[in-house]
Amino acid sequence: MARPDKAAAVAELADQFRSSNAAVLTEYRGLTVAQLKTLRRSLGEDAQYAVVKNTLTKIAANEAGISTLDDLFNGPTAVAFITGDPVVSAKGLRDFAKDNPNLVIKGGVLDGKVLSADEIKKLADLESREVLLAKLAGAFKSKQSQAASVFQALPSKFVRTAEALRAKQAEQGGAE
Repeated sequence: MARPDKAAAVAELADQFRSSNAAVLTEYRGLTVAQLKTLRRSLGEDAQYAVVKNTLTKIAANEAGISTLDDLFNGPTAVAFITGDPVVSAKGLRDFAKDNPNLVIKGGVLDGKVLSADEIKKLADLESREVLLAKLAGAFKSKQSQAASVFQALPSKFVRTAEALRAKQAEQGGAE
């Protein structure tokens, strides 16, 4: 029978897997406590970085319906549970790993889809959600502006054509 403290730890980890948009598994061997503190700050407000026990975390991930990460639970493992924008946290992990080669990104999961370490690095190369939404809004606005100018051009072109016809009739009528 499982000890109550281990059962509670598994339940808490399973809840974190369920409530997170993404989870990234890393190996932190060789990092100091001060470096881990810096890493936690670099992940942003919407991420929690926790050093975990492999066996308990594997059980918790399976309870949360994530069984595809089982191969990544070897060596000293820490998990970044991301509840906000995963791009911000992925950038924080990537940038920290550049400065501290002891941090190794193993892989992760994003909205139920398994990500390799390379895919997490590609995710980090994306612009943030806010920037992408702003670009999309700008594209929509420019298309609306183009449509408005087309719709505005039709009546003004009609008026210019009518005025040209009136002037031509006046000219022809005045010549006779």
